[in-house]
Amino acid sequence: MNAHNDYLWDRSGQEDPDVKRLEKLLGRYRLVSSASPLPVVRRRSVAVWVMVPLAAAATLFIAVIGGKDAAFGPPASWNVSRVTGAPVVDSDRLSATTKVGEGDWIQTDDSSEAVISVGTIGRVQVEPNSRVQLIRMRSSDHRLALAKGTLRATIWAPPRLFFVETPSATAIDLGCAYTLTVDDLGRGRLCVTSGWVALERGGRETVVPSGAVCETRPGIGPGTPYFGGASEEFRAALARFDFEGAGHGDLETVLRVSNMCEVFTLWQLLPSVRAEDRGLIFDRMAQILPPPPGVTREGVLALDEGMLEVWGSQFTREEFMPCLTSCTASLSVDASQTHFGSVSCARTNVSYFES
Repeated sequence: MNAHNDYLWDRSGQEDPDVKRLEKLLGRYRLVSSASPLPVVRRRSVAVWVMVPLAAAATLFIAVIGGKDAAFGPPASWNVSRVTGAPVVDSDRLSATTKVGEGDWIQTDDSSEAVISVGTIGRVQVEPNSRVQLIRMRSSDHRLALAKGTLRATIWAPPRLFFVETPSATAIDLGCAYTLTVDDLGRGRLCVTSGWVALERGGRETVVPSGAVCETRPGIGPGTPYFGGASEEFRAALARFDFEGAGHGDLETVLRVSNMCEVFTLWQLLPSVRAEDRGLIFDRMAQILPPPPGVTREGVLALDEGMLEVWGSQFTREEFMPCLTSCTASLSVDASQTHFGSVSCARTNVSYFES
């Protein structure tokens, strides 16, 4: 057994760079305490619990040790195929399938759709009335830009290989399927249907798990994620709180109308509100989802990370299953402005929240 093999088995001998790289990629999925048996993905200073299937870890191991570039490296160009109508690639109408390269634009009208094969790592469906540009096609950076409209992405690759830029945030794939919509004003909505997605702007990252929704605004970035089952009144008050000055009255509405489907968002809000408001959030959360033993009001108000994680592990409870819905955002247009229309929801796979 050589020095590199010694490092693989017991970390002795010469450091193996491929194994070190794998350790770094899988570090986010390490086990924590027995009180919180699920791996952790950080959002701000709190965590979102997700369970990574062993098959995904095995795929990632093969990709890293056996040659990630060979498994996930993109070809010189990607394919785009017509689904319905007559999509346009730059100025050419798309009648079947063609190759596209960096800088190319794909546009659909109200009666056309297209599908982009994202190298060997996934596919993206471009919905009607959308404009998408191919930004980069590299082994470690598969990148699109969604100027407006809707795309549906399904990615089967290790985390942080696929990115979608929008006017208000960049969506970073962490192994998932999702719908992303941008309106004519640059406002966005992310709906995660499987796995989880990070939204990033200006160095701040928000992780959105399966069954959750997150809205974004130009100049501000992502708001606070909420489960798709949250009430309309709650969503409206949360949007005002996130994007219109964080008024105390809107926070009071958020707290007043919260119940089991909304307590996840209250937990997400704890580290981002003023200290004097943190106690109000704790008290409402405790009414809905009593903190487990060892989690105290004083500790949560001080943003004790261990306590926040233990309380967050309660989101694996069965009471949350009806709240974990996938959603599809549609855009509607009237004579004065473009705005987000209705959001239709359906039950989704909740395996990422099951213990």
